[in-house]
Amino acid sequence: MLTKKLRSLSRTCSRGETPTVSCSYDIIGDIAILRSFSEKDNAESAAQEVMSINRNVKTVLCQSGKVTGDFRLRPLSYVAGEKRTVTVHKESNCLFAVDVEGCFFSPRLNFERLRISSLVSSGETVVNMYAGVGCFSILIAKRAEAVRVFSIDINPTAVRFMNENIRLNRVLDRVVPVLGESETIVKSHLQQKADRVLMPLPEKALASLETALSALKPSGGWIHFYGFEHACKAENPVEKTRKTITERLAPLNVEFEAPFSRVVRSVGPNWYQTVIDLHILSDPRNLINDTGHVTMRD
Repeated sequence: MLTKKLRSLSRTCSRGETPTVSCSYDIIGDIAILRSFSEKDNAESAAQEVMSINRNVKTVLCQSGKVTGDFRLRPLSYVAGEKRTVTVHKESNCLFAVDVEGCFFSPRLNFERLRISSLVSSGETVVNMYAGVGCFSILIAKRAEAVRVFSIDINPTAVRFMNENIRLNRVLDRVVPVLGESETIVKSHLQQKADRVLMPLPEKALASLETALSALKPSGGWIHFYGFEHACKAENPVEKTRKTITERLAPLNVEFEAPFSRVVRSVGPNWYQTVIDLHILSDPRNLINDTGHVTMRD
């Protein structure tokens, strides 16, 4: 169990980016991750600058490439301070233990985690298809009464930390950690169970949209869809995502509304992470065949 190893770190918290530092970086717990350096000397100079301004930072790492793979990992190299990758991040009165090298975690999604958790009503059943270390799931469980969250991830390290975070935040009775591939888990165990489905993995959300539909109760419900969108100056990335979803759902005759959408963040030159909140109105039960796939209606 990780609790004893992490207890000494539990008072650390994120202070965000500091405008006076001449580089881009994230702070996760007491670890800072530089995002704009490939030259070791430049990274070392930036690390000292970050640590001098953020006195809680004990370790500085450098991200040398993009987040890739099924586990959503980013390549990191040591720059300064203590040589470790495990920390505890404090956010919205929750504690999240994380290995920044072995799990995906972004402090830049704090607003989204708060926003989604504020939408969940008491007694809902939620399926989080790409849970990571459990941030969305745990925050929902802390803020909504009698909620039940099925929290799925394919990364064993992420699920190990998720279990620890469930204990740290005392939501053992509300969050169900599940190790496995989300589509397989939903099709085999979670058909027509959910009031709400979270899809916070832009790389796979579109391909898994029909599976998310099949998880909703016959009365319908909500799907929170996150995508990556390329948009030039004259284009609207949110509208491009909305069009993509509409084209995907049109052959299924799914009735839905999209009352809320926004750009979550910029992820590169002309690339954006977007979110669309889908309110599914039609009866998903009529779309599901006996293999757990969504089928077209006449």
